[in-house]
Amino acid sequence: MFHVAINDLQNFLATYGYWAVFFFVAIESIGIPFPGETMLLVAAIDAGKTHQLSIALIIAAATCGAIVGDNIGFWVGREGGYRVLRRYGRYIGFDERKLKVGIYLFRKHGGKVVFFGRFVAVSRAWAAFLAGVNRMLWSRFLLFNALGGFVWATLYGLGGYFLGEQIHRLTGPVGTITIVLAVLFLIAFAIFIWRNERQLEDRAEKELPGPIEKY
Repeated sequence: MFHVAINDLQNFLATYGYWAVFFFVAIESIGIPFPGETMLLVAAIDAGKTHQLSIALIIAAATCGAIVGDNIGFWVGREGGYRVLRRYGRYIGFDERKLKVGIYLFRKHGGKVVFFGRFVAVSRAWAAFLAGVNRMLWSRFLLFNALGGFVWATLYGLGGYFLGEQIHRLTGPVGTITIVLAVLFLIAFAIFIWRNERQLEDRAEKELPGPIEKY
């Protein structure tokens, strides 16, 4: 199944070239499950093997796709996601105090979340949406979004280009270790949030007093 999927991506790449990289990365960045990162690697490996495509243009296409897709995801979160959570969030325990915690955390650490989220599969799809929901300042979001997109596209693009077929080793033991570490990190982060939830709520309320609409 994995090889069939790779063949499909290679067909898209052969037909649409750089545009395939741009659209696949953009769609994934909006928050839709899509193999954007895989397409970037496939394109980079192909460029290293055949030299029919320019690795510089592949990186540029992936960077632009990441920026465009993330900004759409940010807008959706800001205009739609926030309103949904504001109206119905209380039914799932996501009341105004918790919304303020999200805004507070994104104001304090939003840049780090957006930048480093680009390198983690789940965060890559949702960081922009959550940044919009939590009312992160757009100019700050755009800065870290562009930096994260460029660094991510460059590292993965050059990695695929120079390592060629060796990149598939990431699906073996290295990939397993990476997934385990990512899961452990998320668990540790969830425990930290749970243990400090009330303290965070009080701190957020102090930093953001009054109705949440003000922020």
